[in-house]
Amino acid sequence: MNIQNITSNPNEDRSLAIRDALRNAIIDRRLAPGTKLTESEVGSLFDVSRTVARAGLQMLSFEGLVRMERNRGAFVANPTPEEARQVFASRRLIEPGILTAAMGRFDVERAEVLRRQLQAESRYLSERGPSARRAEIKASGDFHLQLASMSGNAILERFMEELIARSSLVIALYGQSGISSCGHDEHLAILEALERGDGKAAQHLMLHHIDHMEADLDLRVRSTTRLREALSL
Repeated sequence: MNIQNITSNPNEDRSLAIRDALRNAIIDRRLAPGTKLTESEVGSLFDVSRTVARAGLQMLSFEGLVRMERNRGAFVANPTPEEARQVFASRRLIEPGILTAAMGRFDVERAEVLRRQLQAESRYLSERGPSARRAEIKASGDFHLQLASMSGNAILERFMEELIARSSLVIALYGQSGISSCGHDEHLAILEALERGDGKAAQHLMLHHIDHMEADLDLRVRSTTRLREALSL
């Protein structure tokens, strides 16, 4: 179920707004890993009840961006170096298989879907600033999610949704590049290999691509920012 499509009442709309504002602050590095997000403070800043604030925080928890701890509250996810390595190790295991499955279903229409995705991604390459960074990271992740959807395997697709969310957090927080290291040129090379029907080349390119993303990480500890300052409220 797509959380973004759940807008059946005003409280859910407010929870979505909280989710979006906090997610942007996390991706923009305005909220450092480990920052505590109390329901009372979030509710006060957005003028909503603690119940509505809790719902927004739970949405972020489902995406892997916030960690909920019993009797302690919510915290911005703080992936350790080992957890970051595990995320990318998991992608190395899963994504070559996704390419194999997608290859068996690949056609001109699916190639065009990926090409349009790359066109959207390319628009952010020359832009700078927080909003462009968020959009580029999302577009890069969406390329991988499109491939997963083409596999025809709903279980793999759900695995990838979680892995992409966690990867995006790690890249946004610890990536050394000015933009997401999920490179547009590498995506294009993968697409071209699929169009040629060269599954082995596509898998090799994907593994190189994942190596590139992980090599760009800098997992040094960053200082925290107060919630009110991070949200500019």
